[in-house]
Amino acid sequence: MHALFVTATIPDYEKARKELHEEGIPTVSQAPGFVAGYWLRPQDTRGNSVIVFESEEAARTAADWLKQSPPREVSIESVEVREVAGHA
Repeated sequence: MHALFVTATIPDYEKARKELHEEGIPTVSQAPGFVAGYWLRPQDTRGNSVIVFESEEAARTAADWLKQSPPREVSIESVEVREVAGHA
């Protein structure tokens, strides 16, 4: 498995959270190879998410899509594809 590790600036948490639940989660959960996603509440204005996919290819495809179509309410700082070393 591979995951996207995303770092973003989130100036208005409530607006970003609404967009995440109305658009982001439904869209990402339909992506090929999607396993699970975790979006963490920001500290100050910095937020992170971990979105897990079945394969590196699926994760890279999702990373490309996210870079081309970022959410309106956040500024993406980085999107990294990382191998999942373990899970419980």
